[in-house]
Amino acid sequence: MQNKQKTVSADASNPLATIVNLWPYMWPAGRSDLKARVVWATVFLIVAKLVLIGVPYFFKWATDALNGKLDMAGVLPMFLLGAVALVIAYNLTRIIQLGLNQLRDSLFASVGQYAVRQLAYRTFVHMHQLSLRFHLERKTGGLSRIIERGTKGIETIVRFTILNSAPTLIEFLLTAAIFWISYGFTYVAITAITVWAYIWFTVKASDWRISIRRSMNASDTDANTKAIDSLLNFETVKYFGNEKMEAERFDASMARYEKSATQVWTSLGWLNFGQGVIFGLGTTIMMVMSALAVQRGEQTIGDFVFVNALLIQLSVPLNFIGFVYREIRQGLTDIEQMFDLLDVKAEVVDKPDAKPLAIAQGAIRFENVHFAYDPERPILKGISFEVPAGKTVAIVGPSGAGKSTISRLLYRFYDIQQGAITIDGQDVRDITQTSLRSVIGMVPQDTVLFNDTIAYNIRYGRISASEDEVLKAAEIAQIGTFIRSLPDGFKTMVGERGLKLSGGEKQRVAIARTILKAPPILILDEATSALDTTTEQEIQSALDLVSQNRTTLVIAHRLSTVINADEIIVLRHGEIAERGTHAALLEQNGLYASMWNRQREATQAEEHLRQVRESDDMGVVVRREPAS
Repeated sequence: MQNKQKTVSADASNPLATIVNLWPYMWPAGRSDLKARVVWATVFLIVAKLVLIGVPYFFKWATDALNGKLDMAGVLPMFLLGAVALVIAYNLTRIIQLGLNQLRDSLFASVGQYAVRQLAYRTFVHMHQLSLRFHLERKTGGLSRIIERGTKGIETIVRFTILNSAPTLIEFLLTAAIFWISYGFTYVAITAITVWAYIWFTVKASDWRISIRRSMNASDTDANTKAIDSLLNFETVKYFGNEKMEAERFDASMARYEKSATQVWTSLGWLNFGQGVIFGLGTTIMMVMSALAVQRGEQTIGDFVFVNALLIQLSVPLNFIGFVYREIRQGLTDIEQMFDLLDVKAEVVDKPDAKPLAIAQGAIRFENVHFAYDPERPILKGISFEVPAGKTVAIVGPSGAGKSTISRLLYRFYDIQQGAITIDGQDVRDITQTSLRSVIGMVPQDTVLFNDTIAYNIRYGRISASEDEVLKAAEIAQIGTFIRSLPDGFKTMVGERGLKLSGGEKQRVAIARTILKAPPILILDEATSALDTTTEQEIQSALDLVSQNRTTLVIAHRLSTVINADEIIVLRHGEIAERGTHAALLEQNGLYASMWNRQREATQAEEHLRQVRESDDMGVVVRREPAS
């Protein structure tokens, strides 16, 4: 898939500029087959218009033949001088013109769809290139709706620009030439004034309708966002019994959409009526002129019919002018937000001379790192530490101390404001993001799975992995037995965000996925903090196995999971408050020791409560002293 097209921008006030920017997608570089289709579609377009001009002529000649006024001997072939032959020729010409139009549309179909595919692909890739900050601030439902409408808008613009605008211009010029040659300048002038008034009114009325369309789109996006957000949080809605409130929020958005959509259709009715009045007035004037000329003997009945037929024929592309302009303007409105997304600059980009990471041992180093999501609220204030190759370093501290920020910076989801983060001495800002992330494995606190099979989610760690490798990774993660107990085994669907699996099961899938990736660097970002004590112990044994001989950075909430770390770093308010081994930190009797004592008391209380419940279940009352 090529992705080297020029930057595209949408400007609703200047449709021509947008069409010019879209041209590379309609005339794609490196696709001679599609260019040939554009050329042949254009040829058939012109031929179809030339054939179409013959339609009213055959109608005129047939009328004069029936009226005994046909005087075309020496001009038409003998077999066309009869009224029946002319009627057949009239209808045959219409059929040929229709066939040429359909052939043109068929040839151009792949060109339009290629343009849609290229821009949709480019938008999708761009979304993944944008920063984590962007995606945390966006609403997924609204984002998907913007892209959906945008791709449809692109198809509309591409198709109508080539297939309708050019034919209309050609037909108007041919009609004007015929009127001038056959009936004089007055007919041309009235035709030009009618067409000008028609287009002027169409543009003004369509511009007025655009604001209504924008309001409808906004309501549609809002309704879709609320619907997806509510369905993704289905369980939370049920927990609090807020189905009625969610339905009312959705209906309020749909009510605004209903009002705007009604206005769109009402305004379309007024637009069509105004266009009909303008063209009707022009047609009336020209038909009266022709009727008077027939009475004076200057024209035949065939001429009168010819003028009417030519005007009716011109009304079809004129109606398309209004339709095309409306569709292009509405298409521009639909793709404005999509192009705005394409204009959003990626916050983290590779340097022009960025090189792939040359991984040797996998040693990590933070040197005087300063970082803030918001300049007014610094998160990390001069953090310096090292994770030696093959060792485990744990980061602990109170909530909001900046623990998870460290893992995001190592992944380079954000760039630091001061200092340096290096891997084997290479600054992460000087290497490609792809090579950086390929050597790091992550087991997060909240594992979100794709709505696919368990096998797919495990294989996501390395797409090329064989079935045997997937099975082995599952066994090491201690989830193989569970998977085999399922009716569909590894083909079991996990549901939206993995909701069909328990927290511990999802974590084991995440561990298996990371095992399959086999990264030299491992990040465990509070991987067990959301689990119960028993499940935590089971998961921890799997994590200990995975982290062997790997450079491991542990972001921990539960201190019991880091007692074997080579070094523990205690963060407080974005600074390193303490550091050392578990035993050394307890001896200091500082922040870490305080946190350890509180968690130990909480764990003992939890264990005491569990034992009491188990005893009550057996009908035995056990009295114990409170945990000290």
